Amino acid sequence: MPHPVRITLFGVEDANRVAAEIRPELVRLARVKREFDQLQSRIAVQSVAVAGASPENPDVRDLKALVDRRDLLAGEITMGVQAVQRRGCLLKDLDRGLVDFYALSGDRLVFLCWHMGEAEVAHWHTLESGFAGRQPLQGSELE
Repeated sequence: MPHPVRITLFGVEDANRVAAEIRPELVRLARVKREFDQLQSRIAVQSVAVAGASPENPDVRDLKALVDRRDLLAGEITMGVQAVQRRGCLLKDLDRGLVDFYALSGDRLVFLCWHMGEAEVAHWHTLESGFAGRQPLQGSELE
């Protein structure tokens, strides 16, 4: 039998508190992700350049070091994302530090929406509309 899904519901104040607490980790994770993406690009180029070369070739050893570093960063990103999401929020876009928090608007489940560039949680959207459907909290029943 499947386990029931547990959702943490946030009020605006709670979402702002958690956003402030996770901001340093999101900044760090975004930096790690940029390094990961750069390594991924270098690996793609270098893999073509060393195709068929022997394992003793210095370029092959350099490629292995890049792959090892990328894999280490991938693990770091995975653990960081899991730590953020254990707080009850959903990390939707690591590059922007875009985070959604489940909330209730009347009897409807919605997301409070925040990203690292914002001082506080000031928007919401339906579960279906995503970031493009963001609406200001001001004047809403969520405020």
